[in-house]
Amino acid sequence: MQGADWHIGVIGGSGLYAPGGLDDAQTITVESPFGAPSGTVTTGTLSGIRFSFLARHGEGHRQSPSSINYRANIDVLKRCGVTDILALSAIGSLRENIAPGEFVAVDQLIDRTLLRERSFFGEGLVAHVGLADPVCARFSAMAATAAQAAGATVHRGGCYVAIEGPQFSTRAESHMYRGWAADVIGMTAMPEARLAREAELPYALLGMVTDYDSWRSDEAGVEVTDILKVMRGNSDLARATLRKLASALPAQRAPSPIDTALDHAMLTGEAQWSAERVAQLDAVAGRVLRKKETR
Repeated sequence: MQGADWHIGVIGGSGLYAPGGLDDAQTITVESPFGAPSGTVTTGTLSGIRFSFLARHGEGHRQSPSSINYRANIDVLKRCGVTDILALSAIGSLRENIAPGEFVAVDQLIDRTLLRERSFFGEGLVAHVGLADPVCARFSAMAATAAQAAGATVHRGGCYVAIEGPQFSTRAESHMYRGWAADVIGMTAMPEARLAREAELPYALLGMVTDYDSWRSDEAGVEVTDILKVMRGNSDLARATLRKLASALPAQRAPSPIDTALDHAMLTGEAQWSAERVAQLDAVAGRVLRKKETR
């Protein structure tokens, strides 16, 4: 069967609370040792490819960017068996040539968040994964191509600055981020991308532009009403993108270097491993932990 070993995890952002159109769809509850995820997982197939969807903000947008349990969300997708993650997020533009209604296949991230759990690892089991290139170039290119096939205008590459929120930027902050060479702005890509890397899941981010943030001095600053005006069209394009992606994936999934991101990341000696931490990490790092225990 086409794509028998692909399983795409989709994290839907603002305005995208259901995938729509999945064959044999079912809603399942998956528990995580890291606490409650944003909600249930909807799993099914598109063109024979398994997709599992999780609404980042929960049903009815109940959770703010800072209250989302990012660790639980990534953990439950790993437990579902996903091989790659596509994040779909509403973003603001920091560049004149990136207009509302367009998509950006993000390739770099700046983390300005402050209040969120940033790692699965910690006391009892320390690991440091490489994050120089936080987005999977292969999967990002596939997602960008699918969005273009669905009719979206897509910018391939762009630096996303993740802010804590929930407020939008001041004008001074917006200009500062432009000076940092950031191209778009949002509130959810971090620590999501960090955690996906720790879970050895290739991560791609399609940002759906809704506004120009606050850097245009001759315009009012961004408001939720501005975002809502653009969001409906973006969400329809996002669902069409999933269908195009499913039909265009290679027949077999070739291995990715990210699949083994933890191979050389562990620092804590096996004799000092915390049994509690190891139990927590049975899905996220089970491949490496089991390999070491059975040597």
